Amino acid sequence: MVRAVNASVDPERVAESLLVCASAWIPAVGSAIFVEDEHEGIRVMATRGLPVKRAAAALAIARWISQSGVSFTSANLATDERIPEGPRGAALGFPLVSRGRLMGALVTLDRVPSQSEPQFADGVRVLLEAALEPGAIALDNAMHVQRADALSVTDDLTSLYNSRYLSQVLRREVKRASRSGRPLSLLFLDLDGFKSINDTHGHLFGSRALVEAAVVIRSSARETDVVARFGGDEFALVLPDTGSGGARAVGERVRERIAAHEFLQADGLRIRLTASVGVATLPDAAGSEETLIQAADQAMYRVKERGKNGILVAAPNNSERLQERH
Repeated sequence: MVRAVNASVDPERVAESLLVCASAWIPAVGSAIFVEDEHEGIRVMATRGLPVKRAAAALAIARWISQSGVSFTSANLATDERIPEGPRGAALGFPLVSRGRLMGALVTLDRVPSQSEPQFADGVRVLLEAALEPGAIALDNAMHVQRADALSVTDDLTSLYNSRYLSQVLRREVKRASRSGRPLSLLFLDLDGFKSINDTHGHLFGSRALVEAAVVIRSSARETDVVARFGGDEFALVLPDTGSGGARAVGERVRERIAAHEFLQADGLRIRLTASVGVATLPDAAGSEETLIQAADQAMYRVKERGKNGILVAAPNNSERLQERH
């Protein structure tokens, strides 16, 4: 168990290794590892041979263990009052404890009922729970590492990626685009008129407006796009496998939604902002990470110089195309 669960720091791989070991000790048709997440509650981390129709019952057992803090045994879930509308079959569940804290559960289910409630001799139960503990600790550690990694690349205010992660993504995507010959686009976006919120209403309201802007921008981007707060009221979007035409379409959608949004409604202010967007595409307007950033940044500032609330596409030969403003 110790060797298996410490072979990786990826929580899902640790959970899968834990299941492999546990399945050798507890023969059952299906099994699953659940963990407690402060944001999502109880969620599944890994499964083995668990049909979808039994997954709901396994989740209910994990929740019961989380609330009670003790092991779960059932001869037949179909007649077990603790699991409403449970499927036919026996089940076992064990708390996963790390450093004295319950952090998840191991649940196993069978297709057929047991003639009597499954039981372990006291010594066997103690040994089994002791054997599961290294797996629980390793899984807990892996989840802490994952959270720390996420925080290191996340902007504290908006929960978007930060400029550090943006640089990492750009380096990776520029190399990939250069190898594959596929385009890569970068959007720089600045909120027009944002300074007036800070000056008139204070930085607290300015921070709230930035959070709202981040939500609008993230919802306007595609799933494959990487959205980051570059700094202040500037945001960046990395668009893999996207040429200048597709990038301009994404930028226009973001610009339109920013202009249509009423900021700080909850505070009774209903403030309108617009956005200046600069677009640069590799290899059209740049050939490296640095020149791509410079081209998008310069295009954005030229929009602001020309009246704001528009899109400027940096094109080959240092020429530009200004999207008509609405």
